Amino acid sequence: MQLEERIEALARLGDHLRGPEDEFLTALMKRTAFNNGWFTLEQQQRALRAIADRFLDGDRLQKWAAGYSITAPASPPYATVGLVLAGNIPLVGVHDIVSTFVAGHRAQIKPSSKDPYVLPYLLKLLARFTPDAEPYFEIVNNLSGFDAIIATGSNNSSRYFEAYFSKYPHIIRRNRNAVAVLSGEESEEQLRRLGDDIFSYFGLGCRNVSKIYVPRDYDFAPLLEVLHDWREYQNHTKWKNNFDYNFALLTLNKESFRHNGAIIVRPDDAIASHIAGLYYSEYDDPATVTEELGRRAGEIQLVVAPPGLLDLPTYDFGEAQQPSLTDYADGVDTLEFLTQQVPQPRSAAPGKE
Repeated sequence: MQLEERIEALARLGDHLRGPEDEFLTALMKRTAFNNGWFTLEQQQRALRAIADRFLDGDRLQKWAAGYSITAPASPPYATVGLVLAGNIPLVGVHDIVSTFVAGHRAQIKPSSKDPYVLPYLLKLLARFTPDAEPYFEIVNNLSGFDAIIATGSNNSSRYFEAYFSKYPHIIRRNRNAVAVLSGEESEEQLRRLGDDIFSYFGLGCRNVSKIYVPRDYDFAPLLEVLHDWREYQNHTKWKNNFDYNFALLTLNKESFRHNGAIIVRPDDAIASHIAGLYYSEYDDPATVTEELGRRAGEIQLVVAPPGLLDLPTYDFGEAQQPSLTDYADGVDTLEFLTQQVPQPRSAAPGKE
């Protein structure tokens, strides 16, 4: 397939996802929700909408691909890229799959056991709409015969990935989280959008805000009032169990914290908070925050802040979990890696290795 044909195939899938309800897809999402309590139907639907609008839009794909030199063969043999997908939020590996397809390589995909049902169906839809796309995708339990690797996991699993995949061109991703820096002058609407950065996907994504930096003597009352809008999370068993456990532990240990029935907010130097929790640190000068974030860049996926507050790239409130095609995990340009570092295929056509 030529690049234009691959982009057209992805756009067709996006049109389908934006169209009338696919009852079989809905059934698969309900099955996923039954097997993984964190992946509620609502959160999966949110993920699919974002994928359709931001990753599977023809104009966006054309503009994105135009910035790269894509010279992969239009017919087999293709290079094979192994993809080890994370399972922290629904369909989190779709960007890697789209990138691999646009680059013209075959994706050998090891899905997360936490999200095994919806992705294979999306790939079957893609092949149904565009039969020539079918050889570009393979779902496997174990990777083999690949030319390059993209693996996403925890800090612990990444050490094993590094050891096992070091001889191949690779991208290995580790734990990261987003942070937000507040000026203390945010409007109610800005705080509400910050709430979406914190609570979307139950805060389990690497782009979710898990820590905030606030001016010294910051008044938490307006923030806690706005974040109370997510109190329905207390009806979610897994969220409530985490909230109750940490509330009891902090109370028994007589540690300082605030809460509003929806989330626990407490001081902590760490970046990654516990589930149902939000950490904070105080600052006197935004310049000191800029310096700290620079030192801890390896822990941070992105920074949310009012425009101009910090001397570094930031996202506006509400944008943390609205990634575009050019928002690459860990700041590593996936499409550049796939177009510049993946070697030419060594042997057979897809499915024959």
